[in-house]
Amino acid sequence: MDLSTLLGLALAFGSIIVALLMEGGSPAALIAPSAMLIVFGGTIGATMTGYPMAAITKLPTLFQVAIKQQDYDEHGVIERFVALAEKARKNGLLSLESEAQEVTDPFLKQAIMMAVDGTDAETLKNILENQVDSLGERHEVLFGMLEAMGGFAPTMGIIGTVMGLVHVLSDLSDPNSLGPKIAVAFIATLWGVLSANLLWLPLASKLKRKSHSEVFYRSIAIEGIMAVQSGENPRVVRQKLEGMVAKAKNTKGAAAEGDGDRAAEKAA
Repeated sequence: MDLSTLLGLALAFGSIIVALLMEGGSPAALIAPSAMLIVFGGTIGATMTGYPMAAITKLPTLFQVAIKQQDYDEHGVIERFVALAEKARKNGLLSLESEAQEVTDPFLKQAIMMAVDGTDAETLKNILENQVDSLGERHEVLFGMLEAMGGFAPTMGIIGTVMGLVHVLSDLSDPNSLGPKIAVAFIATLWGVLSANLLWLPLASKLKRKSHSEVFYRSIAIEGIMAVQSGENPRVVRQKLEGMVAKAKNTKGAAAEGDGDRAAEKAA
């Protein structure tokens, strides 16, 4: 269970409810079925217009993936390939077949078995890289869909508010009821902004990070099996794979620093 996702959602929604209570309001005042129908129904409908049904039907699965703990042990997979390199140099590639049977990751198992079966290096690399590319593209469609929903939701909220105001202004016979009616109309905007920034966009960001971690993990595996197949020294295998991890961390650090500098410039 990915506690950061659950705690983040709980903290975000909880803060809003507590703040509302501190101001003397009632959480029940935020429940407006018509506004929620426009926002959530309209958001999903607009998304269905732009994305294939196969992607839409995976929405429940995306929630499960977001809250499921998935650890990609980069150092663990490095140690595995160092051990495989040592065994392959001593006993040959065929000796790795027994090791492959103990691997639970289907991708790693396939990579090892292809090397054991004598697949030539270029073909092996092309097949594995194509699989990783396809995985990344599928993931991009899915978290891109959530980002699109994060864009549609506020607009649907505005549509709901405009509809509510039109209804209010069409009947001004009771001035005392205008305030409550206008407040209800603006609940649609609230739900649109809230769902976008507390649900769709954060989930998209979480899934994007998990996708990048999985793709990088598999990229390490590709380099590892290529090194094992070519008979490289285990120390070289370790240095090569650890170098990939270090380079990736440096790249992330530089990107984060650049984002911080740009944010500071905008603030200035």
